[in-house]
Amino acid sequence: MRKSLIQLIVSIALAVGALTVAPIASADDVKMVGVVTKIKLATDGKSAQATLKDGKSGESVTINITDDETLDKFKDKRIQEGDEIRAKYDNAGNKSKSFKKTAGC
Repeated sequence: MRKSLIQLIVSIALAVGALTVAPIASADDVKMVGVVTKIKLATDGKSAQATLKDGKSGESVTINITDDETLDKFKDKRIQEGDEIRAKYDNAGNKSKSFKKTAGC
């Protein structure tokens, strides 16, 4: 009886611990295709914010970009305002994971 009570308490504690940690650890990735309406490059050149107009919903989404490849594309104008972009970002902080033109590049 005592052993099964201890096992029950340990099981409940593990279940509660798993449920409280899971939402923090998983940020959902969002994929979208949209047109770049604004690009704001930081003065140090190590980050940027790009605003996209979602092709499906029409909403504007600002995505934070820190990867060097995309920043280089902004600097040499391979990606500019008006380009259609396929983006993947996490919805917690809108940090870019992928940012590419739909036509290549």
